Amino acid sequence: MRILIDTNIIIHREANRVVNEDIGLLFNWLDRLKYDKCVHPLSIEEISGHQDENVVKTMKIKIANYNSLKTESADDQLITKIRQTDNSRNDFIDTSIVKEVYNNRVNYLITEDRGIHRKAKYLGCAEKVFKIDAFLEKCIAENPELKSYQVLAVKKEYFGNININDKFFESFKQDYKEFGDWFNRKADNVSYVCITDGDVKAFLYLKQENSDEIYKDIEPPFPQKKRLKIGTFKVTSTGYKLGERFLKVIFDNALLYDVEEIYVTIFDKRDEQLRLIYLLEDWGFKHWGIKTTSNGVEQVFVRECKPRPNIQLPKLSFPVVSRNTTKWIVPIYPQYHTELFPDSYLNNESPENFSENEPYRNAIKKVYISRSFNRNLNSGDLILFYRTGGHYAGVISTIGVVENIVTNIRDENHFIELCRKRSVFDNTELKKYWNWNKNNRPFIVNFLYIDSFPMPKVNLKRLRDLNIIQNAPRGFEPISNAKFEQILKEARANESYIIH
Repeated sequence: MRILIDTNIIIHREANRVVNEDIGLLFNWLDRLKYDKCVHPLSIEEISGHQDENVVKTMKIKIANYNSLKTESADDQLITKIRQTDNSRNDFIDTSIVKEVYNNRVNYLITEDRGIHRKAKYLGCAEKVFKIDAFLEKCIAENPELKSYQVLAVKKEYFGNININDKFFESFKQDYKEFGDWFNRKADNVSYVCITDGDVKAFLYLKQENSDEIYKDIEPPFPQKKRLKIGTFKVTSTGYKLGERFLKVIFDNALLYDVEEIYVTIFDKRDEQLRLIYLLEDWGFKHWGIKTTSNGVEQVFVRECKPRPNIQLPKLSFPVVSRNTTKWIVPIYPQYHTELFPDSYLNNESPENFSENEPYRNAIKKVYISRSFNRNLNSGDLILFYRTGGHYAGVISTIGVVENIVTNIRDENHFIELCRKRSVFDNTELKKYWNWNKNNRPFIVNFLYIDSFPMPKVNLKRLRDLNIIQNAPRGFEPISNAKFEQILKEARANESYIIH
């Protein structure tokens, strides 16, 4: 397996001072799986132009540890078209790098560069281009026996019960000289934390602020609004989608407290901070301005709590969805249901059995595989998931929103690559599912997990009594607006996120 590593990842990996622990975990997996670590010749040119002379000297020695590509594939019409939009030498090099995975000279490309990911999407090879966390997820999913963590659970915990001397907090201490005192003063406050093998992997502190809050150090000034402040937020890349899991916690709290906006102030001088900024931007946060303090200048990002629903890009308005779309009901078997929706366990299931030790459990973005006759789903459509089980045990449990569907799947390998990042199925099950009926190949529904309905859930008997449905769904079945509203009422759904 040949893995092409982007320039910046190599620089951070081989620098004298390790500034990104996530990269160490990535290379540990590459070594354990005995993958060939490849470097593009133009990456060496980029490294030679690095502003830090010590980095350049170190690189020239250590670059020999990588397999340099000996040849470069030819440009075709699509590559030529991209080159016409390249505005710099760096843009040209980025195109040359992504071209090698596009032309199948290497199996995968690992890069944090958002521009390269956009080019890969345009070229139709996005499933072969990974960010660090996504590649770790792939490794974990395909090699469960090599998982580093047995359990990765997010839980509420008092500050006073968390070890402030954990190396996880070192970056906060470096950025905020008062961090230690602030942390100790919060001893009786609640945070959200993920601790595994005694080490902190993720941490989140949220603060509710009323409309009379003073923001004298933020420019431009905030207008008066009820807000939820993301006070402290950091996630270490583990391959378990902890970033998305914590985002779900943030959005759930915003709805709970009925605030108008969510905001965060964050430095942009570390890779981990930039990656967090990119994650927030991907989910609709927008740059507002700056916050100036004695520690320096932080960037301020703001997100409306209940923005206008974005039909084409639902995650930009998540968890808000529109009522003015098509509604579907679809079945999901019990053995996959709580795996995919860990917040939607039933009375006879224990939540402790569903700690978030699989990537798809933590993810907001999920995959549903179907052979349904109905395949005309569109972005923004709403899905009600029916957990199968018969007259009494079969229940409507969960609501989601469609991001997109994929029907033009080339072959088995393409199918596995498309599903791998988000599916509850392992590779063996995916192969079996693909080949089960060659006359009716499956298609893929990428959707966002919005909410799980409270207990007790509406069962098939109640649905029949109300004449909503008479038989359990066997694929994607459309339901009318009136029946959809009836189900929401019976399920006692939180309708604050479903707007016109």
